[in-house]
Amino acid sequence: MTLLLPDTPPPLLVGVIVAAVVITAETALLGLLHATEPQRSPTAVIYILGVVALTIVWGVRLGVGVAVVSSLVFNFVHVPPGGLHLTAVQDLQRAVVFAIVALASGGLADLARARAMEARQLAVEADIVAHVARCVLGADDLPSALRSGARCVAAGFGLSSASIEIGDAPDPAKAAGATVLELGDGKRRPVWLVVPDDTPPATLERIRERIGPPLEEVVSTAVKRQELVSTLRASQQATQALLSEQAALRRVATMVAAGGPPGTVFAAVTAELHRLFRGFHTALLRYEPDRSVRTVSERDEGGRVLPDQPSRPIEGENIVGTILRTRRTAQIDYDTASGPIAEELRARGVHRGLGVPIIVDGELWGVTLVLSYKPGPVPADAENRLLAFTELVATAIANTENRARLVASRGRLVAAADDARRRIERDLHDGPQQRIVALALRLRMAEDATAGDVPAARRLLSDTVRNLTEIHESMTDLARGIHPALLTQGGVCPMLRTLARRSIVPVELRLQVPGRLPERVEVAVYYVVSEALTNIAKHAQAPVALVTVDADERSIWLSVRDDGAGGADPEAGTGLVGLRDRVEALGGRFGVVSPPGQGTTLTAEIPLAQPDPHAVAESFPMAAAG
Repeated sequence: MTLLLPDTPPPLLVGVIVAAVVITAETALLGLLHATEPQRSPTAVIYILGVVALTIVWGVRLGVGVAVVSSLVFNFVHVPPGGLHLTAVQDLQRAVVFAIVALASGGLADLARARAMEARQLAVEADIVAHVARCVLGADDLPSALRSGARCVAAGFGLSSASIEIGDAPDPAKAAGATVLELGDGKRRPVWLVVPDDTPPATLERIRERIGPPLEEVVSTAVKRQELVSTLRASQQATQALLSEQAALRRVATMVAAGGPPGTVFAAVTAELHRLFRGFHTALLRYEPDRSVRTVSERDEGGRVLPDQPSRPIEGENIVGTILRTRRTAQIDYDTASGPIAEELRARGVHRGLGVPIIVDGELWGVTLVLSYKPGPVPADAENRLLAFTELVATAIANTENRARLVASRGRLVAAADDARRRIERDLHDGPQQRIVALALRLRMAEDATAGDVPAARRLLSDTVRNLTEIHESMTDLARGIHPALLTQGGVCPMLRTLARRSIVPVELRLQVPGRLPERVEVAVYYVVSEALTNIAKHAQAPVALVTVDADERSIWLSVRDDGAGGADPEAGTGLVGLRDRVEALGGRFGVVSPPGQGTTLTAEIPLAQPDPHAVAESFPMAAAG
């Protein structure tokens, strides 16, 4: 088919030669047929085949010429009586028929040639589109896909260069000396094809009409695939990060459940944070009552454990100061931060920092830090990851400290019981026991004296009665030291009024207790107020103290406040630690707030219901931090 309908006809000279050969062959064939059947008249129909074939290949002009020549040759050779003798009617009819055949054959040939050329062109364009689609969709990422697709378009249309852009129109400065084609119908994200400025108009039209719509579809598919891949990768990364966080939390929780000491747990926390934030500096800091901060565990960007550092005052503008004021997550640029801590971190090369507060039992315990040695910001998802991790870290810290506090409390209770037993033993030995021994000796002397000296016996018996009275008073005082009799008889309010009268420092009482409380609660209130007033008299140098007690059907609240020197450390004094143990053993809360120079406030809340001993043993509430 390609030989009969070439895109470009062969040279006309070749056509003339072929025409001469064809006419000669047709004339010879017609003569051979006439010789075989002389009775039949020769017909010129055979010449039509040559006219049609030559017209299809070389066009109408050669076809008409061949039709005229074929008519003349037929008249000269095969029409009797021989020789060229033109007959107007027959020869004209024959010539007209041959010309009509030539014109019809030429028109049909041109139409067939155009359709064949169009079909071949469509096939080529389809191959180009398919190749471009393979190039675009076979690339790993969108920029590579656009570059690969542009190279395929340039190769397919014989262009020196091409580029595919998506989104806004290309910058005119970058598109100088080039032609920009907008592909597609504009209903989706615009796709632009930039080709050289010398590209033929026909090629531009072909690209716009034939390549544009499928190319836009392919590029849109590549964009959607890139978005889907990005979403899947983000989801995969998020899932991996979540799995890493859960694994880290599981390891920390396992260590806490196994009863690990606080220092070991804190080191494990920073180690897990470093696994989550590779290449970052991680640290765990704790606030102190004197507005300073202490590092409890720290790792540099390489994962090396740094030695512990002493407490540093919180001054200037930095993360720990901001969180102490706001109790919220803080992010800061240390290149512009101020204060000793910021200067120290700048000297170590830190540029950015992110801190999340650690809230333990409603109180600000410390800060989890992630520091970056790069000028760029901390990753956007770092805050959420660190926040979610820190919430469980706070629980781990609370459990760890509560476990350590429970162990220490048990030790203190055992020691207190031993001390109380030894004190009672000593008091009994030094007081009543000695007096009883002396009394036994006096009675023996009185027994010996009854035989002859009655007045002496009476004196001995009188002294014995006096000693028995003293022994009784001694035992009564000893019993009151263990459990005041007034507390048993009148309840907590009369006992607190007695304590206030005995106090060296004037005491103002505000009591709102509707009736008697459970004995264990009354004893706890008595000892808390008694120890607090004793500490005020010894250390506070306060002119007055205020005791407030309020109760309802569920709990009792008390506070002892003074306006003295302040600076009391609830962890240092054994008296305060013992009071905390007593209150927390009843399921209550105990707190001390004592800023230097601003006095001390001791608070306690005790439920009136009997606490569950298993719940108390598993989780003691934290004391309020200063």
